[in-house]
Amino acid sequence: MSVHAEQKAAWSVPQLQQARAAGQKLVMLTCYDASFARVLDRANIDLILIGDSLGMVVQGRDSTLPVQVEDIVYHTEAVARGATRALKISDFPFGADASPEQAHAAAVRFIQAGAAMVKLEGAGHKLATIRYLVEREIPVCAHLGLTPQSVLTMGGFKVQGREQSAAERLRGEALAVAEAGAALLVLEGVPAKLAAEITKASPIPTIGIGAGAECDGQVLVLHDMLGINTGHRKPKFVKDFLAEGGSIQGAVEAYADAVRSGRFPDSEHAYS
Repeated sequence: MSVHAEQKAAWSVPQLQQARAAGQKLVMLTCYDASFARVLDRANIDLILIGDSLGMVVQGRDSTLPVQVEDIVYHTEAVARGATRALKISDFPFGADASPEQAHAAAVRFIQAGAAMVKLEGAGHKLATIRYLVEREIPVCAHLGLTPQSVLTMGGFKVQGREQSAAERLRGEALAVAEAGAALLVLEGVPAKLAAEITKASPIPTIGIGAGAECDGQVLVLHDMLGINTGHRKPKFVKDFLAEGGSIQGAVEAYADAVRSGRFPDSEHAYS
């Protein structure tokens, strides 16, 4: 039996680095309510992201931009009631981390709602926010590559880092967010080769979504993993695990097993 299957106590932030050192793939899914949170806990999912993706898959919006702090607090509370083992990460919605002080006020609410970590998109001026939060005992997950809150400036949901200059920028940003104090890094929509290079150089664990198999773990939006039609185009990196799992519980378990064994993502679900 794997260490993951044996672990019954709640995950802590230091254990993420320990898992990486032991070569154990981290398994993350998004979740927004107590019932699904129980399903994820029974399947030994390591990390639950209460993502601003709820704006698209729960609220039916065209992007994540309209999501509010109150939405994340509400859904974090619901997930915390259902999951006791997984480490819960609350996503900063658009604009909530515009300044270190503003981010801290929102982060306190997320932690009090049941999160153990907060996630923010980007580097640049966000580095000061990461430092500010970490200095105040709030663990941070960074998010680089395709950052959905930047959809307006990016001109859509596009793979990032294909050009040499963009790849170099991502490499530098990955090291910068770790130096600022981030304990975890999500890489989204990044060519697999570049994500592998960033992961190898990174002092903190990486979680991939559309970033190839060499990251230290993987994340998918729960609704995408279950093949639910949310009215949005499915990215290349999405796989429907319900078809092979036979049930929602089986699908979550199949996803977790595929990530831990290295079978997912394969080349079909990655970018070059």
